Amino acid sequence: MLLGFLLFYVGAVLFLNGLWLMGRIEDREIVVINVVSGLVAAGVVVQGAFGAGADLQTVRAAALTLMFSTTYFWVAYNRVVAVDGRGLGWFSLFVAITTVPVFLRALGAAGSPAELWLAGNWLVWGVLWFMYFLLLALGRPILRATAWVTLLAGIVTGWLPGFLLLDGLM
Repeated sequence: MLLGFLLFYVGAVLFLNGLWLMGRIEDREIVVINVVSGLVAAGVVVQGAFGAGADLQTVRAAALTLMFSTTYFWVAYNRVVAVDGRGLGWFSLFVAITTVPVFLRALGAAGSPAELWLAGNWLVWGVLWFMYFLLLALGRPILRATAWVTLLAGIVTGWLPGFLLLDGLM
């Protein structure tokens, strides 16, 4: 159930961050959803890493989830202090590289269409984080494309699977 809860907010923050990158939401406003989503992800991290049932698998999942939480808090911080985001861009490269073995492991372990879809999410997130690296750290002119990929990833990898998991349909 925590996965559905987390993915639901991943969907919200990515969708809204996509709109923000398109210029449809102001810098000061986007802080709220990034902080809320960062807190949701951080709560899942604490439960998975330090909760009563913590084991190797939940700690591993918590470590990966912390990449999301860190990203959302960093976006919020960058908007509050008005910096260019290069540090977040380089962090995004670290995360993008990390998603490659995570995707491959999830793909190899997938035993159902739902697990295959969830594995594919890691591929999409890796591409997205790599786009943030190109945009923020290297200054590549891909803002529009990054905005659209962010928005669509929010729907396909976050909101939709999160909603289906919360409703018990996946």
